[in-house]
Amino acid sequence: MKKFYKTGLLVAFLLSSSLLKSQVLISLLFGDKLNSPKIEFGLVGGLNRSYFLDYNNSSGLNNFNIGFYFHLLLKNNSYLSTGVLVKSNSGATGMPTYSLENPDVNNLFSSGTLTTIVNYFYVPILFQQRFYQRFYAELGFQVGLRSKAYDYFDNNVDGNDLSYKIDVRDDYVRLDAGLMGGLGFKFSKKQKSPAVGVNYYYGLVNVSKLENTNIRNSGIYIYGKIPIGVKKAEREQAEKEKAGNIK
Repeated sequence: MKKFYKTGLLVAFLLSSSLLKSQVLISLLFGDKLNSPKIEFGLVGGLNRSYFLDYNNSSGLNNFNIGFYFHLLLKNNSYLSTGVLVKSNSGATGMPTYSLENPDVNNLFSSGTLTTIVNYFYVPILFQQRFYQRFYAELGFQVGLRSKAYDYFDNNVDGNDLSYKIDVRDDYVRLDAGLMGGLGFKFSKKQKSPAVGVNYYYGLVNVSKLENTNIRNSGIYIYGKIPIGVKKAEREQAEKEKAGNIK
């Protein structure tokens, strides 16, 4: 039963991930239809610095991320914050290289550095509490679906920068999950307005398939949020309420 549940969850992720990029474009065109008095929809994007927790003296890696979000009003100033980061990378850099089957490549990169970049579709599910209508704190968890993964070997030989890329997606499990929390600030006291914030992700899953290797993702996200289609949605809602009062 447990195996069946995991398989079903994976299939659901695979079916949804193929539509994510097109959904972002559709969302820009029909953002007003996704907003209602209790739902805020918009785009989110920014920078994140990713880490492999306690792995091989690795260093943080800078990435870009973009996606869309929903804020669902629960009660008063309490919200459920969710969405999808359509483009979001995890990984680390500064690690020692490892031996490859090609001896010529080994000779060139044995003294170089290794960078690993793993592409994920991440879905945060957070409880958000707002204070003074502008500040907010949020806490919850985040799940992710791995799409691609690459190892980059880099070295400088006789003044020449060399790079070598390997597809390593089969070395990583499909699903990631962990805890997430952070703080944010809204530019307006209105329920729906642009905002900026910072979140921290702490991975709980060993995402590596390699024997005797424990790799857990973590990351610091600095983001901006922009609601889409809010004014048009509010205008249409006001027209409906006006028409109802006339009747």
